[in-house]
Amino acid sequence: MFTNNDINFEALKRKAYNGRWATLEDGIIPLTAADPDFRMSKEIENGIIEYIKDGYLSYGPFSGIPEFKKSVAEHFNTGKNGSFTPENVLAVNSAAMGMFMVAKYVLNPGDEAIIFDPVDFLFKKTVDAVGGNIKLCAVDSKTGDIDFDMLVSLIGPKTKLISICNPHNPVGRVYSKEVLKKISEIAAAHDLWVMSDEIWSDIVYDKREFNTYSSVSEEAKKKSFTVFGFSKSFGIAGLRIGAVLCNDQDLLDDFTEKSNFNSTIEGVSTLSQIAASVAIDRAKPWFNDFLTHLQHNRDLAHSMLSNSGILTPNFPEATFVIFPKIENGMSSEAFAQHVLQQGKVAIVPGSERWFGKGAEGHVRICFSTSQEILTEGLNKLINSF
Repeated sequence: MFTNNDINFEALKRKAYNGRWATLEDGIIPLTAADPDFRMSKEIENGIIEYIKDGYLSYGPFSGIPEFKKSVAEHFNTGKNGSFTPENVLAVNSAAMGMFMVAKYVLNPGDEAIIFDPVDFLFKKTVDAVGGNIKLCAVDSKTGDIDFDMLVSLIGPKTKLISICNPHNPVGRVYSKEVLKKISEIAAAHDLWVMSDEIWSDIVYDKREFNTYSSVSEEAKKKSFTVFGFSKSFGIAGLRIGAVLCNDQDLLDDFTEKSNFNSTIEGVSTLSQIAASVAIDRAKPWFNDFLTHLQHNRDLAHSMLSNSGILTPNFPEATFVIFPKIENGMSSEAFAQHVLQQGKVAIVPGSERWFGKGAEGHVRICFSTSQEILTEGLNKLINSF
């Protein structure tokens, strides 16, 4: 499984947007957006077909269908040390939408949110969208280590939210229970909200333990929201399905009401929820094989880049992206442009636009493809210099 024979390149060229196959000229290999090149599992496909066979696609409950809420709660409780009930789960239109909803709920215009630097651009974008102001807390661009002295120093009277990315995109760090507990203590001492984006929490390597944020302490359960999605683990980004989880039921009920979910203004496709529920309940064997393949790809990418003399890679504990440091003095944008033009490989520059100021001097490379494509792409990248 997960070889070139398992990739339908014609389908990707028709359907894979967001900087991937459908947006690039023929002959260019995209190692860009974090989206798998492989088709979704047969279990998900069959689950969708089974659901629509009777011909009904009626309104579902506004907060999510029972199967979805139960599946997500169990997924967190069995694999991520969570303690959620199905009622603690709200179905939302993608993890990105969940992040925006949390920012909108927590922040008034002019309020401050602390986010990591570097980190995925959606953290900044969602705060900007609701009129909030950003405070950047440095994390090590190789290890993901958080500068806790800086974190505390950034907290002021207008600070309302700490947003964390765990596992971290683009560095691939899995934050330990001790680190998360420290964040929860700081948040509690200053009466701050915490939003934990855990969309990558399935893609964790070397059997490393993952702790969902709210599980690490009683303080972490209070004033916190967890955001999750299915695009990374199961390749169903086009279905736009995610979840917001919160242990405090009164808090989640208020969040649901104020986010316009108790009406038909907001809500999520029932078909998308069924696909996500089937993914959790029936597609784990497929996912386990996918994770094994990704770990081999991580090792392959690390080995090839380590020997390149051009890029010095980090060693991701999670995610299917790697974030190497540029060694030839080029800027991130110039490096990515050179590789695109001379090597016919598309990668993401570590520019402020995508990851913040702390990303400069790096590039992000996605490896959720076949070993054949990954090897060819990295060889072309290296040989373009």
